[in-house]
Amino acid sequence: MIAVIVALIVIQAYLLGSIPFGLLVARSQGMDIRQHGSGNIGATNVWRVMGKKWGLFTFFCDAAKGWLAVVLGMSIAARLAPGLARTMADTAAYAGIAAALGCIIGHNFPIWLGGKGGKGVATSLGVIFGMLPVASLVILAVWGIVLKLTRYVSLASIVAALSLPPTVLALLFLGWVEGWGFFYFALAATLLVIFRHRENIRRLIAGTENRFGSEDSEKEADATGQE
Repeated sequence: MIAVIVALIVIQAYLLGSIPFGLLVARSQGMDIRQHGSGNIGATNVWRVMGKKWGLFTFFCDAAKGWLAVVLGMSIAARLAPGLARTMADTAAYAGIAAALGCIIGHNFPIWLGGKGGKGVATSLGVIFGMLPVASLVILAVWGIVLKLTRYVSLASIVAALSLPPTVLALLFLGWVEGWGFFYFALAATLLVIFRHRENIRRLIAGTENRFGSEDSEKEADATGQE
């Protein structure tokens, strides 16, 4: 029975995560975002191609679905499997983690788009906010500072992801959160973000990565396939 409930939590989270908001936002304006810029359906490419308003809207939607997936996962566990772990808090934590991973994977690898989804940054922020609000604020601050200093969205995303495990570790030792499952989730989420940015990492090393906000950003992204 518990296995069925966990599967239900993961499936609902995957389906929520796989909603391609970037693609839907672009189509609402008569555009297939996959044919412009880097071809990625994430908020960064939407911002570059369609402007700040639509980019921020996509970012918000992608983050919101992550938050909602975690909240629904916890709710399902509370209603159907209160004995999933030793305590109700453990049940909510494990349900949230299962939903978080399912949602991120759904965003990164949506079955409807042949597995070609976004890079999971906004969605990861959303699921972290749903489980660990303090950690999400730290991650957002790190992302913003690195972006401000370098104007590399990819580098900001990678550094923010790398800051997640030590942030969660600090919260665990401070007693602000309980359960080592959160730390293992942080490691998994970080690895997923880095994996999705592997091409960006190669370009950063080579010095050919596109800076955010440059006048020729869309032209450069079209030519190089950057995020």
